[in-house]
Amino acid sequence: MTTWTSDDPTGSIRAAARALGFDACGFASAADPWSAGARLAEFIAADRHGTMAWMETTAARRSHPTALWKDARSAIVLGLNYGPDEDPLEVTRRPGRAAISVYAQGRDYHRVIKGKLKTLAGQVARRLGGEVKVFVDTAPLMEKPLAERAGLGWQGKHTNLVSQDFGSWLFLGSILTTVDLAPDEPAVDRCGSCHACLDICPTNAFVAPYQLDARACLSYLTIEHAGPMPLKYRAAMGNRVFGCDDCLAVCPWNKFASAAREARLAARDALRAPPLADLAALDDAAFRARFSATPVKRIGRDRLVRNVLYAIGNSGDPALAEAARARLGDDSEVVREAAGWALERLGGRTPPPSRDASGHRAEWSPPRRGAGEE
Repeated sequence: MTTWTSDDPTGSIRAAARALGFDACGFASAADPWSAGARLAEFIAADRHGTMAWMETTAARRSHPTALWKDARSAIVLGLNYGPDEDPLEVTRRPGRAAISVYAQGRDYHRVIKGKLKTLAGQVARRLGGEVKVFVDTAPLMEKPLAERAGLGWQGKHTNLVSQDFGSWLFLGSILTTVDLAPDEPAVDRCGSCHACLDICPTNAFVAPYQLDARACLSYLTIEHAGPMPLKYRAAMGNRVFGCDDCLAVCPWNKFASAAREARLAARDALRAPPLADLAALDDAAFRARFSATPVKRIGRDRLVRNVLYAIGNSGDPALAEAARARLGDDSEVVREAAGWALERLGGRTPPPSRDASGHRAEWSPPRRGAGEE
């Protein structure tokens, strides 16, 4: 049991956080000015958020912690290591298998983190007084800038948080409180001249260092984007059917990373590079059973199978043509279109006309392999 001392509240909170299983804990002012809100406004003004309209509608509340909660004085930022026990890039070289982002292979991290946050917030309120509110990334709070200010790491050139201790593998959660807590020193950007994360991106989604265009990012395209994926990105996605870890996995700071110690975040065997043919055969009930309580469940069966069929088309394996052909009569139009595209790629059939995000007919031409090519 954690011993709380009135003369060292931040030390007591760190000890309590560690006892709850958090791997990192830092403190930042929730009231001081910052530039993150202006950067978000520029991102949205350039339409780099794609169809994620919620980013625009909540931009005012996201602009600063006090815009979300005017009485907030301090932020307690927590990190939970989800480091993989194997190289995520290895599965991208296995074309008959599905690459699922590391964060989605175990239990939904929102559920894991929120319970721990509520417990810690309750302890803070009882011991220190004041009000508290907890946030995981479903709330309009910009946690990566807060984590940088709290010393947990810095936002790297891939725009994600990089930790000296855990590399690119930290889930974040925050507690805002009306209590004044001594802030930690902000983290220093240690990316230096390295640009490995920019170079490896399959779709050239980085406009410049520290600037991402979500519309070209495979994490956005496989998870957030509805309807047929733009033709120019399909070949580049390879076998990535949910998210993309390339820019995270290649970071040199991962040499200090370790596998997650939270058992609920461990990868399920059924989600470690599952065969594409198995995933293509899923109906809605089987999809729900297989991905229960994981982040993958959120996108629904049709979007996942759409992605799987693109991956089958990229596999170069004629033996997978039957898995695609079986989906030509699917109830979902987007699945049927993806099945036709996959068969054409494998030399089995000319697909029906594709349509862009606006529903307009898009002329189809055989994709050439390579980042961002048609």
